[in-house]
Amino acid sequence: MELSVTLIIIIITCITSYYGWKNPEFINKNLFTPYIIKTDGAYGRFLTSGFIHKDGTHLLFNMFTFYFFGNVVESYLNYAFGPELGIVAFVLFYLIAIIIADIPTYLKEQNNPSYHALGASGGTSATVFASIILMPLSDICIFGIFCLPGFILGLLFLGYAFYKGRAGGDNINHDAHFYGAVFGILVIVLISPENALHFWEQVKNFSLF
Repeated sequence: MELSVTLIIIIITCITSYYGWKNPEFINKNLFTPYIIKTDGAYGRFLTSGFIHKDGTHLLFNMFTFYFFGNVVESYLNYAFGPELGIVAFVLFYLIAIIIADIPTYLKEQNNPSYHALGASGGTSATVFASIILMPLSDICIFGIFCLPGFILGLLFLGYAFYKGRAGGDNINHDAHFYGAVFGILVIVLISPENALHFWEQVKNFSLF
């Protein structure tokens, strides 16, 4: 089996997450804590927090999702830029998505010492929505049972993430999901505006029945 960049990122994330479970201090030093980032200038937490996870379920969900959609985006970027630049573009896409997705939360929570977050949700969300722009009619299944075309499920997810991000109160960084998704969409459209036209043509002609 070819060792794709997607798989390498998953392996690194699994190793760092597992190490963090065995060494809580490692987790504490890498958590996304806006207050500490602001007061201590610990800007590296924007990125390192994306490589640690709360538990096995959190890790499995993010990495399982990233595996399937990451390969799609990685292949597209290899096609768009060539194999070597494509690898660089995909790594930068993923890392920047993690950072960008957390900026709104940082601005909102920078004076709240009790707020913490972790996980690759921003990068994973960006990857999923980049894939949706490329293949809007491909089904996405929840738990392998409930399936909908990607663009429909994507719209529902964006609405949910936006609403929950405004409501708050459940210790999930919904803003990272939302802004990661927006970042993924914008990158694919900026690389080639034709992707937006292709997306629109497929969605316009879609019929559920």
